[in-house]
Amino acid sequence: MSVFYDVSRFSEYDVYLFREGKHTKLYNHFGAHLMHREGNHGTYFALWAPNAEAVSVRGDFNNYDPNSHHLKKRDDDSGIWEGFIEGVEAGITYKYHIYTKEHNPNPLKADPFAFYAEKAPASASKIWSLNFYKWRDKSWMHSRKKHNSHHAPISVYEVHLGSWKKAEDGSFLTYTQAAHKLSKYLLEMQFTHVELLPITEYPFEGSWGYQVNGYFAPTARYGNPDELMEFVDIMHQAGIGVILDWVPSHFVMDGHGLMNFDGTCLYEHKDPRKGYHPQWGSAIFNYDKDEVRSFLISSAMFWLEKYHIDGIRVDAVSSMLYLDYAREEGDWIPNEFGGNENLGAIKFLKDLNSFVYGAFDDIMMFAEESTAYPMVSAPVDLGGLGFGFKWNMGWMHDTLKYMKNDPVVRKHHHHELTFSFVYMYNENYILPLSHDEVVHMKGSLINKMAGDYNQKFANLRALYAFMTAHPGKKLLFMGCEIAQFSEWNYKQSLDWNVLEYPNHKGVQNLVKELNRLYKEEPSLYKFDTDSHGFEWIDERDYKSNVISFIRKGDKKDEPIIVVCNFSDCLRENYPIGVPKRGVYTEIFNSQSKEFEGWGATNTKPLKTEAKEQHGRTNRLLITLPALGVVFFKKNR
Repeated sequence: MSVFYDVSRFSEYDVYLFREGKHTKLYNHFGAHLMHREGNHGTYFALWAPNAEAVSVRGDFNNYDPNSHHLKKRDDDSGIWEGFIEGVEAGITYKYHIYTKEHNPNPLKADPFAFYAEKAPASASKIWSLNFYKWRDKSWMHSRKKHNSHHAPISVYEVHLGSWKKAEDGSFLTYTQAAHKLSKYLLEMQFTHVELLPITEYPFEGSWGYQVNGYFAPTARYGNPDELMEFVDIMHQAGIGVILDWVPSHFVMDGHGLMNFDGTCLYEHKDPRKGYHPQWGSAIFNYDKDEVRSFLISSAMFWLEKYHIDGIRVDAVSSMLYLDYAREEGDWIPNEFGGNENLGAIKFLKDLNSFVYGAFDDIMMFAEESTAYPMVSAPVDLGGLGFGFKWNMGWMHDTLKYMKNDPVVRKHHHHELTFSFVYMYNENYILPLSHDEVVHMKGSLINKMAGDYNQKFANLRALYAFMTAHPGKKLLFMGCEIAQFSEWNYKQSLDWNVLEYPNHKGVQNLVKELNRLYKEEPSLYKFDTDSHGFEWIDERDYKSNVISFIRKGDKKDEPIIVVCNFSDCLRENYPIGVPKRGVYTEIFNSQSKEFEGWGATNTKPLKTEAKEQHGRTNRLLITLPALGVVFFKKNR
């Protein structure tokens, strides 16, 4: 086999953009690309290693000989090494041998731009082409803008593919197998989108994908790249959007990865006060470096372009924004103005969202951000970070804290229930009940609920109903919809057997019905991110543990009256002021028998009384079940 150097996938403009931090499609240039050269089949390799003395490609094709296939440095400035190796075809494994000035303890590196890799714990990259899969999701792609809009119903099912369900022999489902089973389940449960915990290649199973090594390669645990494309395709044909959990905040320190890539801290900061994450034992990207920003932005663009991903959830944004995140005094370095903001990371996030939304106006960018950093979901040109949505971690923390309290003392914690309504339109929020709440000895959601066995289920049903009614898009982690008692364990399948028990089946039926209502009632979703969509009826009845409010859509959309009773007392003839006189029907009751509730429903339509209540001239007298949430809608 021969190496040819008179071939390149880089123009001078590509190199310029790369070095300016403005190249958004580096995956078309770096990495391993199957191609023809003067009638010869082979693979073009390109690598960024500016501080290397030499680079060779070692693989199946040369018995991993470090000396037989050297790449050539493109020029004196770019740090790009490249070359075409004849006869190297798809499926062949390879690594780069990085020769450095000083002894390099880890000279063999996986390709940072590889499209595919060996299955862990093996760590070599694999030659693969992404050009052969035939997509069948044209209809979805043409119409997905309406599904991903701020004015659309967005109810996300968060999934770890390795533990949602297992194959009969206990092995992982493949991407394709999972797609067929999961798409049917999502349709049955009325979810609109699925979010995958990170499937970018990672070495350690116990990291759940959050310790990433391959930013352009789907994990081989579940199959090859074409099979992931088929997963997305099947979801799209079923009308389900796909969101990818993505981790640009830190990366794994395994020897074959990005750490000390060319014998120097190429991707990370050299000073551990900026380059090492003490909480996660991982390396932090150097966002001040233009080439690193190009690398990360290209990764996001790659999944959107090549895999038709509908949205990206950016993990741990808070850790990126602040230089002192998870650090003690003296363990961090202030920025040039003496502050704790990571200016390079802020620039990266703004550039990321500007480039991504500039290329795809029909996708979604989500920030997992847990602080009060301003304008996370505001446009960049208005001074924001440019995300489409922000996770409402405050709502999650306060609400779960409230639900843990015994109803007897909840009146003393009423602010935990109502505080989220004060700031609910400061950002474009999504309400998350995610994987982070059911691991690390935190207990499952059902186990967080106060009370005895039956009260726990009633509280959980009320929580899900409250979540559906509260402004903001919705996210629920797998297993929570069946009230699984055990914490999530990534090593095993969900406890699907609990559905043999009525209370668990009742919660599943409730989640299904709430998703249906959320999708079919515009007043519950159309203004999730706009103050036109909400109006209080009464937030002050703390002694009864009751709040009531109205969710509104356009003028043509009938409002939904929501009343939440978080006490353990049945309240009959409870007065509620309503906006219009007429007849109202209960369209949902979390204590309905169909959800294995305790009954106490408003079985007949209710007519308003012309009496003042809550500042309104008409009122309803309703039956308000203990630990229950009810929705009413006016008859036309």
